Amino acid sequence: MSKDISIVSTELPAHIKLGSGLGNENVQSDHLSVPRVKQLQKMSNEVDENHSDYMEGAKVGDFINTVTGENYGQEMLIVNVHFKEEFVAWKKREAGGGLLGSYPTREEAIQAIADQGVSEEDAEVIQTQTHSLLKVDEKTMEISDIPFLFDCASSKLRVSREWNTQITKLGGDRFAALWKMSSVSTANRKGQAFMNISISNVGWLSEEIYDQAKDFYTRSFGQAS
Repeated sequence: MSKDISIVSTELPAHIKLGSGLGNENVQSDHLSVPRVKQLQKMSNEVDENHSDYMEGAKVGDFINTVTGENYGQEMLIVNVHFKEEFVAWKKREAGGGLLGSYPTREEAIQAIADQGVSEEDAEVIQTQTHSLLKVDEKTMEISDIPFLFDCASSKLRVSREWNTQITKLGGDRFAALWKMSSVSTANRKGQAFMNISISNVGWLSEEIYDQAKDFYTRSFGQAS
């Protein structure tokens, strides 16, 4: 029996209403996998041709969506919608590795490590600042309705703090401005090269894009006036 593929289409047909959401009535935000975007480094699996996670064409410094696998290249236009800081407890790799949990304070993270029977020598607490971002298409200037998270820890904490300072100085809502995130090469105190990020302000959002960003914020994080 031959398979009739005429019943499917890669283009959105006129008879299908995009965004109606029928059948998804019970799907809440915590039922979804929120994408994260990570910046590839020299040791990233995605740039290792011998690794199963290798991505063809991926380069050091590229921004990769961890859910969709999209490669955004080395710069993106983004809207910063929300910010939070957590202290993430990890079991060290040599002790078996693994996430032990995320906590509001360092003290709570240290206590959680002890409660799980893990010694201080076998664990570490990493201060992590997370930005919730919406990507803006550089060609169409359309804003995505699917957010992603970008984690800043270690050397990226300085850039994260500077970004928060810029946003605060600008005034207005956090999501009122357009930003460009770019990959830049830098080095640590030992002279070892690695990739970090650079943030620059592009300008204020148009009313249309601002309203979309505000709607996302209201649905995801609280009531906007």
